[in-house]
Amino acid sequence: MKLVDLPLASAARVSALAVDASLARRLRAVGVFEDEAIVVLRRAVFGGPLHVRTSSGGEFALDRRIAAAIDVAPELDDTAEAAE
Repeated sequence: MKLVDLPLASAARVSALAVDASLARRLRAVGVFEDEAIVVLRRAVFGGPLHVRTSSGGEFALDRRIAAAIDVAPELDDTAEAAE
């Protein structure tokens, strides 16, 4: 799944950054790297950026084209695991 498709307020783990090396360095500098937990807090209207939060506490806007290049794996919540 791509970060851009992640439902609001759902936690996920970054599994891959499918971007060029310089953009990958920038993303890692702000806390977006493999195995980092991330949540989409808001989506701007008209195709604008996503407001995201990382588990390390970083909050920022992320262009949708960049979010479309970030692979994530949704995390199961505790209630879903308890039901199994």
